[in-house]
Amino acid sequence: MNRCILLPAAYLLDQLAGDPECLPHPVRLIGFGIARGETALRRPDQSVAVELASGAALTAAIVFSTYFFTAEIIRQANRRSTHLGDMAELILGWTCLAARNLQQETSAVVEALALDDIPLARRRLSRIVGRDTQHLDDREISRAVIETAAESASDGIMAPLFYMALGGVPLAMAYKAVNTLDSMIGHADSRYFYFGKAAARLDDAANYLPARLTAFGIVAAATVLRDADPGAAMSIWLRDGDKHKSPNAGQPESAMAGALHVRLGGENTYAGEVIPASVMGQEFSAAEVGDSKKAIRMVSVVACLGVGFGILISAVLNAREPR
Repeated sequence: MNRCILLPAAYLLDQLAGDPECLPHPVRLIGFGIARGETALRRPDQSVAVELASGAALTAAIVFSTYFFTAEIIRQANRRSTHLGDMAELILGWTCLAARNLQQETSAVVEALALDDIPLARRRLSRIVGRDTQHLDDREISRAVIETAAESASDGIMAPLFYMALGGVPLAMAYKAVNTLDSMIGHADSRYFYFGKAAARLDDAANYLPARLTAFGIVAAATVLRDADPGAAMSIWLRDGDKHKSPNAGQPESAMAGALHVRLGGENTYAGEVIPASVMGQEFSAAEVGDSKKAIRMVSVVACLGVGFGILISAVLNAREPR
């Protein structure tokens, strides 16, 4: 399928169908492979060198097998008919995107906040963040929603669209494998510090351009949305984007902080341990529920811009192909 058609079609299908939990999802299969691979490769008392090597081997095996398995499904479908091949490509492309799911999950938290049901908001927030939520107040919940919306706009929407435009659905699915590896083993704790090192570094590299495209998209979206400041989005992004411990997450988060005039970042608690972090948009006030609603609208506009940008990349690549 022509990628100029594939990208908007996959995005539209995602908007219509979302991510039904009753249906099988490739990411769950990828996660199963990662878990089985870790069990097979890890042994007690491994040396640092062995942990690094086995983690790198698992990372390479999962990413390459995901790419080639996806490409083979599409190839076999195309052998039967072009229409079947297009359908397979579209369905697999749809599963790479998480725009509607992000909107639903963040909106569910905001709805609970609007009803002043803090316990329910905490429970719903725990579905989409890794930090401890049981003691968060309404402002900290709002901050978490905004930070999650900004970061997920990159790795759940912009990045899959970017790689789909560059290399089709197999490359987008390989990116999802990288992202899943990072979420499962790419942690800096004692268990995964060495075993997950390759996964974490590969995820940093894969998200480098998409994160910055997302930040730019937030700046652009702020020019068309009411109560958003594109100038502050750009200036806070350039000033605070590299303050985050992640080389990528701080890019869209800092742009969002400037666009909404909210203070983001600061300490979070993970498994009872308080982890300090730099603040982005220090001069602004703490986030409120209204800011969370604006962030969700912002991400919707950024997603549309991402589709348009992907179409542009696809058109340029198509024009450069020999006739």
